[in-house]
Amino acid sequence: MQKLALLATLASSASAFTAGVATPVAPSLAASRASMLVANAVVATPPEGFEGAVGAGTKKAGMSVSKIVGLGMLSGCHIGFGAFLMLSVGGACPGLAASNPGLQKIILGAFGLPFGLFMTLMTGAELFTGNTALVTMSLLEGKCTMGQLMKSWGASYFGNFIGSVFFAYLVFLGGTLGPTGGASVAVAGAKTSLAFVPAFVRGLLCNWLVCMAVYLASFTKDVVGKMTCIWFIISAFVALGLEHSVANMFIIPLGIFSGAAVSWKAFLLKNLLPVTLGNIAGGALMVAAVYSWAYGKKD
Repeated sequence: MQKLALLATLASSASAFTAGVATPVAPSLAASRASMLVANAVVATPPEGFEGAVGAGTKKAGMSVSKIVGLGMLSGCHIGFGAFLMLSVGGACPGLAASNPGLQKIILGAFGLPFGLFMTLMTGAELFTGNTALVTMSLLEGKCTMGQLMKSWGASYFGNFIGSVFFAYLVFLGGTLGPTGGASVAVAGAKTSLAFVPAFVRGLLCNWLVCMAVYLASFTKDVVGKMTCIWFIISAFVALGLEHSVANMFIIPLGIFSGAAVSWKAFLLKNLLPVTLGNIAGGALMVAAVYSWAYGKKD
C-alpha cells in the first residue's frame, strides 16, 4: 500500500510539472522579463547611448567656470601622466623603432595615454577634446546655449593647459627621463616642424577617435567595458601618429624645459593652434554632428 501511495504521489507531481511546462508564459510576464533584460544590459543601444551622451554634455554645459577650470587642470595632469608613461616606455625603445617600427608604435600607443583618459572619465574631470563632442551634442539637441558651449570649451581648454604645463614642469624637476628629457626633446621638435595643414588634419583624425572613445565609453555601465573602449581606440590614435592638443600641452613644454630647440611661440602657433582647430573639427563635426543627425531630434 505504501508503494502504491508513493507511486500515486510521483505520478501527480509529474503531471503538475508537465502542465506547468506546457503552460505558456503570460504576455505581460514575458514583457516584464524583457524589460528587465533591457534594464540590466551592460551596453546601451545606439539611440540610448546618444541620449546619455547628450545628458552628459548638458550637465557639463551647466557647470560653473571655476569648477570646469579646476577639473580641467586635473584632466591636464591625467593626460600628462599618460603621456609621461608613453615617453618612458614606448618612447624609450630606439632599437625597436629602428628594427620593428610597427611594434614600437603599438607599444607607444598601448602603454600611456589610455590610462590618462581612463582617469579623466572615471573621476569626472574636464577634457577639452571630449567636450567638443559631448557639449556640442547638447547644443545641437537644444539642451544648452552657444554661450554655455563656449564657456565649457574655453574653461576646460584653459584648465587643461595650466594642468599639463604644470605637470610637465614637475616631470622635468623629477628627472626620471634623464637629464636631457628622454624622447620629449625629439618629439617636441618633430611636432613643431609640421606644416599647418598636416597638423590640422592629424588633429581632426585624432579627436575623431578620442571622441569616439569618450562617446562609446558612455554606452557602458561597467568599468571593464569603459576601459575596453578607451584602450583600443586611444592606442590606435597614438600608434597612427595623430595629434592631440592636450597631450601636446604636456609633451612639447616638457621638451622645452629639457632643452629642445623649440620656442614657446613655435609651440603655440606651429602646433597647438592647428592641432586645436583640427581637434574641434574632429569632435564637433565627425562625432557630434554625425550622431545628432543619426539619432537626434527630427524636427
